[in-house]
Amino acid sequence: MENEKPNKLSIPLAIVFSGILVAGAVVYTKAPAGPSQVAGANQPSKTQNSLDNVRPVSDEDHIRGNPKAEVVIVEYSDTECPFCKMFHNTMKQVVAEYDGRVAWVYRHFPLDQLHPKARKEAEALECAGELGGNDKFWAYTDRLYEITPANNGLDPQELQNIAAFVGLDLPSFNECLSSGKYADKVEEDAQNAFATGGGGTPWSIVIAKNGAKYELSGAQSISAIKQIVEQAMQ
Repeated sequence: MENEKPNKLSIPLAIVFSGILVAGAVVYTKAPAGPSQVAGANQPSKTQNSLDNVRPVSDEDHIRGNPKAEVVIVEYSDTECPFCKMFHNTMKQVVAEYDGRVAWVYRHFPLDQLHPKARKEAEALECAGELGGNDKFWAYTDRLYEITPANNGLDPQELQNIAAFVGLDLPSFNECLSSGKYADKVEEDAQNAFATGGGGTPWSIVIAKNGAKYELSGAQSISAIKQIVEQAMQ
């Protein structure tokens, strides 16, 4: 009878051990999915997160399409995120198809833990906007998403190559980028993404003309985006 005791205990112990493994797996798989906390800054409490915290669109934003469009889609993006790379092309299609009825606002949301290169790339986009205006901002952004392999794979030298490709003055671009003058702006965008409930990229908010807001999380298909846009237009 004594030999049976270990067998009786083995079943509940196995159940407990399996439970620990499952719990560990949940923690492990969820951690990389969310944005990393920016060093030296505090991520807002989740209880405070709300779409209503989205910063109002202004002349300082990078807007593609008609600034007075019926619907505005504010995207918080990471240039090294593979899903953002896909979503970028989808959004270009959305703006083109709605022809003046939908505007696209681009903001920065670098996930430092996953893509440490993305933050400096975001500053490069801002430098392009400073030196060449809205058109050059979007030309630079389009080119970066076109050539980056994503997942932190872009060679930093390509930031200068892209600047030359879109026709920016290289000495001025290099001076702007090395100065770090847009680091605070990138950080402000990232914190606003957190405050609105962003937990990964791409993270977007669809804003109707009457102020109603709709969540658009992830690299949604064009049909899914159109569903939300049509709802916002009603």
